[in-house]
Amino acid sequence: MPVKLLIDMAFRYALGRYGSAGRSSGNATGASFVGTLALAGLVVSIAVLVFVISVVNGFEREMRERLLNVLPHINATSTQGIPLADIANLPAPDVHSGLAALAPVTQSSGLLAANGQVRPVQITGVDESYGNVSAVAEFGVDGAFTDIQRTAFGIALGGRLADQLEVGVGDDLVVLLPDQRISIAGALPRQKRFTVVSVFRSQSQLDSSGAFIALADAQRLLRMPGRAHGVQGRLTELFDSYGASQFLSDQLAASAPRVRSWMTEFGTLYQAISVQKATLFLLFSLLIAVAAFNLVSGLIMIVEQRRSDIAILRSMGLSRVRVLGLFCLVGTVLGMVGTLVGITVGLLLGLSVPPLVNTVTASLQYDLMSQYFIDYLPVQVLFEDLLLIAGLSVGAALLASLYPAWRAMGLMPSRVLANE
Repeated sequence: MPVKLLIDMAFRYALGRYGSAGRSSGNATGASFVGTLALAGLVVSIAVLVFVISVVNGFEREMRERLLNVLPHINATSTQGIPLADIANLPAPDVHSGLAALAPVTQSSGLLAANGQVRPVQITGVDESYGNVSAVAEFGVDGAFTDIQRTAFGIALGGRLADQLEVGVGDDLVVLLPDQRISIAGALPRQKRFTVVSVFRSQSQLDSSGAFIALADAQRLLRMPGRAHGVQGRLTELFDSYGASQFLSDQLAASAPRVRSWMTEFGTLYQAISVQKATLFLLFSLLIAVAAFNLVSGLIMIVEQRRSDIAILRSMGLSRVRVLGLFCLVGTVLGMVGTLVGITVGLLLGLSVPPLVNTVTASLQYDLMSQYFIDYLPVQVLFEDLLLIAGLSVGAALLASLYPAWRAMGLMPSRVLANE
């Protein structure tokens, strides 16, 4: 029998159309029902796996391309401050130092007050070189981030922080620092009025806690003339921070700096995302295997339904090996159909669930992503993941078809036809 005809028969058996004319027996109905349930289980398992892995991929991408693009990769700070002259005399960053760029910063915790609202904030004083170590300026939605250098006591705010304070570009707010000064009225917090010159929305935790001012304004506000709290840098290799840490420790040894890389704060999270992806892939792959092997019962019922067909084909000269191949092909076709539908459903989930999360967040006025470093559900579909999932599911379906195919191969035509 030609291979093309075997393939056509396999598709007809798998889709339940071959030889169905004039038949409506309970056996045929049962085979169709059991096969449909098994196929539905495979579709659901694949769809969930595609969606979950895509979400994990999204978190990994956002951490790498957004969070680590906005936040500096390495910090060297000193409680006593580092003279700007020492920072200016640092050797130019190069491959040997492990640094791509450096920028001086002055930081302090404080409060912002405006329109009867008060919010805690991390105030960072930066100069023009800060754009080389952080891409925060690229996420500006109103005003220019660089205007903090050209405006006396100008400030750039994260979008959520600006929303909470009900301020925009051109509005004034008050910065309050924890350092107290003694006056006739007693101890008063140090405060200064600033003008909002820029609002940025990076969709990271910086939007709700970040405020940037000019380095010169920060020095006056914190009474640190000619000094900065430290330097922030960008690594040439994201996972190679040891050389850069050693370089900054040696060059700024006189100020006894504390050097920390992004791995200190987010390294565990990054590793957890990678481990979680592997774990979830393994768990949901087991579900796919279970769903695929549920096809065994459906294929066995197809074999029982087609006993007379098999007997006729065998009596016409079809070999046992061809019968085995026929029903292995039936299982493979079912696996391919389930895989295609499952991947399609998973992709549709990836497109529809993130907007749904945003809608629910807006309607409930509760940030469902508040425990994460971003405020939305990220999804990234990788073609190699889809190929791996497809190969796994089709392979499992092929393995699941071996036993029913072996049973079909063992049917004796004379016994089957004698009972017809």
